[in-house]
Amino acid sequence: MKPESPCWFTSSYSSNGGDCIEVAANLAATRGIVPVRDSKVVDGPVVAVPGTAFAAFVAGVRGGTFDTV
Repeated sequence: MKPESPCWFTSSYSSNGGDCIEVAANLAATRGIVPVRDSKVVDGPVVAVPGTAFAAFVAGVRGGTFDTV
C-alpha cells in the first residue's frame, strides 16, 4: 500500500502575492495532522500541526478571536 501524499493548497483569501502558507488538510483524517509549509519554499521545512489544534485555530479565525482592529 502506498502512503497518502499531501495535497497542498493555498487559501482562496490569499492575494497570491507570494507571502502565503500552504496546508495539506487531506492528511487530517488518516494521520491526525495538517502539514503546513511556506508557499515560496516548497522543498523547505514542513510543520506538522495536530488536526485538532488546526481545527481550533481555523474556528478562532472564523470567530474573530485574532482580530486586532
